[in-house]
Amino acid sequence: MMFTKTKVAAFGAAAVLVLSACSSDDGGTEEVATGDFPEGSTMAELAEAGEITIGTKFDQPLFGLIGPDGVPVGFDVNIGTIIAGELGISEDNIEWVETVSANREPFIEGGQVDLVVATYTINDERKEVVSFAGPYYNAGQSLMVLADNSDISGPDDLAGKNVCSVEGSTPAANISENYPDANLVLFAAYTDCLEPLRNGQVDVVTTDNVILAGYVDESDGEFAIAGEPFTEEPYGIGLALEDDEFRDWINDVLEEIFEDGRWLEAWNADGSAGTVLPEPETPAVDRY
Repeated sequence: MMFTKTKVAAFGAAAVLVLSACSSDDGGTEEVATGDFPEGSTMAELAEAGEITIGTKFDQPLFGLIGPDGVPVGFDVNIGTIIAGELGISEDNIEWVETVSANREPFIEGGQVDLVVATYTINDERKEVVSFAGPYYNAGQSLMVLADNSDISGPDDLAGKNVCSVEGSTPAANISENYPDANLVLFAAYTDCLEPLRNGQVDVVTTDNVILAGYVDESDGEFAIAGEPFTEEPYGIGLALEDDEFRDWINDVLEEIFEDGRWLEAWNADGSAGTVLPEPETPAVDRY
């Protein structure tokens, strides 16, 4: 069952101690104190419900890719799982909802998800409709071409080229605004760009470097990254607008896992980004 968070404002309310069942090492459950959460807060509501709904990508190798068991794996999934665990919610009680670039804000606004952890760049336009915790990772926009393509080495080479990206994404908006001579071809998901790249319908695919690295890794030498990243893309955790209490709590969790090593463990876990990409620098949380 999906738990849909209601908007609350409980400032200075009495705290409640919530106990929730979490998975133990032997596959069973154990009672775990999830901490003192203000009564009526989002944290208390989720912990009391014992379940959470998290939006993530299902087609992003290394960050959010659907596994053979129907459960997504990757760095974003690991970060979401850690946050759920801090609420006392076990992995079995996380409902993962496929969230593509175009529906991240609508899903948060409409209550279909409690959080979005989906290679979600923090920017001022999005801050007008949703809140962000983080960043928990800093990426950068890049370009992917066929491995034998020597014509494209950076965004200045895109004039007259067919450039594939995704509706509602920051990379697509950047190409449209700053490289108007490129022919932008938009799909719902980045995986929709792969076959057009193979057959020559598009010349290049653009999104964040870490996403493209996953596709290159899976391509057996068919694809290659062209040039260096040319933007900064801080990945944040999307949640309901003006839920400052929840955002501050998530930021506290992120800073804690930066310090105690769980962030790097999540990065280096099986199926996660560290299996392909180098160890990243720890980002600084932006408490705007």
